[in-house]
Amino acid sequence: MKRVYVDTSVFGGVFDAGFKNASEDFFDQIKFGQFDLVTSDVVQKEIISAPQEVRDFFNTMLPHAEVVDITVDALKLRKAYLDAKVVSAKSSNDALHVALATVSNCAVIVSWNFKHIVHYNKIPLYNAVNILNGYSQIAIYSPLEVMKYED
Repeated sequence: MKRVYVDTSVFGGVFDAGFKNASEDFFDQIKFGQFDLVTSDVVQKEIISAPQEVRDFFNTMLPHAEVVDITVDALKLRKAYLDAKVVSAKSSNDALHVALATVSNCAVIVSWNFKHIVHYNKIPLYNAVNILNGYSQIAIYSPLEVMKYED
C-alpha cells in the first residue's frame, strides 16, 4: 500500500466549498485502506490554529495515521530546498512538509497548496534537490489526482 503524506491543506479542504467533495472522497479512501496515511508534527502544530471543525476532523483521522516527527534529516533537506530557492524562507513549513514526506519514504505528498507544493515549476526542483541529497523522487499531487476512480 502507498504511504501518502497529507499536509494541513487537505484536512482543511474538507470544510472548503471548492475542495470539500474531493477531500472527503480522499479521506474515505484512506479509511477503506486505499492508502497508508502519514502526517506530521508540523501538521499537528498548524492544525492548532485552524477552526474547531478542522481540528475535530483531524482528530478523527489520527487513528488512521502515522505521525512522523521532525528529524535532523528533514531539517537538513528543508534547508537544501531553501538554499536552492525552491521556495523562500517565508514558506519554510511548506518545504518542511515535502522534506518530511521524502525522508519518511512516502510515495506521494498530497496537498491543495498549489502555490508552494503542487506546482509544475516546484515539483521538479524539489525532486532535483532530493536526488542531489541522496533521496528518491516524490510524487506531488492534489487529492483529485491520487484517488481511485471506478470505471
